[in-house]
Amino acid sequence: MMKKIKITQVKRAIDRPLRQKRSLEALGLRKMHQTVEHTATPQILGIVEKVRHLIQVEELQ
Repeated sequence: MMKKIKITQVKRAIDRPLRQKRSLEALGLRKMHQTVEHTATPQILGIVEKVRHLIQVEELQ
């Protein structure tokens, strides 16, 4: 079974490159302090690494 991760946006996407804004949208984050859950697939983890400075990540059990 794949691990689940909980992702929360903690910084704004204003004045960020378009690529980072699109990465946040791909994760399903549209507002500050919004939280989403995803399965920790290699694709999701790759997106998370690109915007790690804008989000907070927690592993779920």
